[in-house]
Amino acid sequence: MVKLSSLFVAAVLFLVVAPAVSATRASVYSVTSYGGRAEPKTDSTRAFSEAWKRACSDPRPSVVYVPYGKFHLRDIAFEGPCKSNAIVVRIDGTLVAPSDYSVIGNAGNWIRFHKVDGVRISGGILDGQGTRLWSCKLAGKDCPNLHIANSKNVVIDRLSSVNSQKFQIAITDSQNVKLQRVTVTAPGSSPNTDGIHVERSSLVWILNSTISTGDDCISMGPGARNVWIERVACGPGHGISIGSLGWKFQEPGVENITVKRVHLSDTTNGLRIKTWARPSLGFVSNVLFHHVVMDGVKNPILIDQHYCPGHGQNCPSKASGVRVSGIRYKSIRGTSSTQVAVRFDCSESNPCTGITMHDVALTYLGKEAAVTCVNARGTSSGFVTPLVRWS
Repeated sequence: MVKLSSLFVAAVLFLVVAPAVSATRASVYSVTSYGGRAEPKTDSTRAFSEAWKRACSDPRPSVVYVPYGKFHLRDIAFEGPCKSNAIVVRIDGTLVAPSDYSVIGNAGNWIRFHKVDGVRISGGILDGQGTRLWSCKLAGKDCPNLHIANSKNVVIDRLSSVNSQKFQIAITDSQNVKLQRVTVTAPGSSPNTDGIHVERSSLVWILNSTISTGDDCISMGPGARNVWIERVACGPGHGISIGSLGWKFQEPGVENITVKRVHLSDTTNGLRIKTWARPSLGFVSNVLFHHVVMDGVKNPILIDQHYCPGHGQNCPSKASGVRVSGIRYKSIRGTSSTQVAVRFDCSESNPCTGITMHDVALTYLGKEAAVTCVNARGTSSGFVTPLVRWS
């Protein structure tokens, strides 16, 4: 069982108990009052900025309201801190990114919330028009549809993100962020369109959501701590991943991760930990994968400490310095689309330790699947197939 700190419990109480801002007692700032128009040729960026500026400077609870219709926006940053820690951004319509990525330029983000506290984003659709903008990948930018940065006490509820240029939703350098009833959609062939990415952030909940994308449904990078993922459907996509880690020598670790009641379908990976084969002080510890169902997943359970997406070209050849320990797989069942359903490929200098498998049942074409295990130490209990021979 994952240990819960007092800070974690306090954050749960905040996110569960804290009520949404009541429109009857809140100041309402509609983007249409400041020139926003749901018209294809109207740039509503300035109207959204002005509505946010008014709400942010109001010490009372407030609502930034986006009515029905399609509002076209360039890159925009909603900056804090604000005078109130009770602001709702209520979106009934659709926000549409420019079809020409050069309009956004070097911003690296489309919609960004920065240094905010106590913001709730409710409803709406974010359309990144990624079918024309995936050339962003060549520029090496992150380009998420929605970026929450250096913020705390944020709730994202009933939001849909479609066809992002790269990451759909990114959470960085933040604390107490809850995403619930979120829908993320992009074609399985779209490049680097991670559904939800968490990095250098703590106390993050991802609940009751559906993710279909061209890369990891959920990815957790360096410094992701105290992350709880529950009741998420993933597919197509690359599964749920921790990493990639270990590219830098000085890198914060990943710890206290819970993934439970998750369904993965037709994904290229299931539950994956990936690290580069480079020296690093990073680590992964205290991870629980519990009650996971897989249908036709290519690599259902995978620890890859020789990660290199370059198809063997220019790959690091040293032992990974990332220490992987305390990884638990409980009540995992389903089918693999490849013969090897479990693969532990751990570091030569830092073998994986403390891996436990309890009641794991994965099959391939109706028969027992295979397993490969290199430099991994752990235990199995209950009914486990395929059976791991720990090295």
